[in-house]
Amino acid sequence: METSGAGRARGRTTAALAATAVAVAALLAGCGGDGGGGSKAAAKAAPSGKESRKAADPTRIPGVGDRLQSKIPDASRQVVAVYGKGKDSADATVELYSKEDGRWSRDQRWPAHNGRKGWTPQHREGDKRSPVGVFTLSDAGGVLPDPGAKLPYTHTSAFTPPTYWPKSTRHDFDRVIAIDYNRVKGTTPLDPTRPQGQSKGGSIWLHMDHGSGTSGCVSLSKSGMEHLLRTLDPAQHPVVVMGDRATLAK
Repeated sequence: METSGAGRARGRTTAALAATAVAVAALLAGCGGDGGGGSKAAAKAAPSGKESRKAADPTRIPGVGDRLQSKIPDASRQVVAVYGKGKDSADATVELYSKEDGRWSRDQRWPAHNGRKGWTPQHREGDKRSPVGVFTLSDAGGVLPDPGAKLPYTHTSAFTPPTYWPKSTRHDFDRVIAIDYNRVKGTTPLDPTRPQGQSKGGSIWLHMDHGSGTSGCVSLSKSGMEHLLRTLDPAQHPVVVMGDRATLAK
């Protein structure tokens, strides 16, 4: 990307990626899908701006039980929490938390969508469900130029969805943050490598919303994605905690 800075030292060139079959194949395996299914009604606008939300225990992420809470690395100071409405629902809420002096506080909140068939703890290729779990966030990119991301950002037109996808998905991948599920950290989100095998799925991203469920990713507004890109900092070891509310609470 044209923008300079240590956080983008690993930026890749547009020309090197845009013409490769590997990038196209990875994109087609991504989570934008055909835009069908799921709830067509986006959640009502949620409050934005710095918010102080007093939790019962400020040393924990609200709504997350012991099982997943224990998987949040001690070094993490930023958590993107994705609260799915239900196991079989495509509706969700994304909340950004930051940690200071051992206490978590909510910074932002956005309506969102997840896999059109809901959630699963055992994601498989093509199941149209988002994987439940705690995953690191280490790489980003998109069709649009770097908005000032702190994560390494790959700017390339190779993120553009294919023309046979519905128009509603045309801008899904203008902004992308790779969720480190079955992928190699430190590579472009378009890298198709799947260390756990093809059947475990992959190309699970945070990306821009088209108003309904995805093929497995989590989608939110353009402003939300840009805020995350400008805020998530590798030095703060950001992670995403994601799942339907009932499973997260266990």
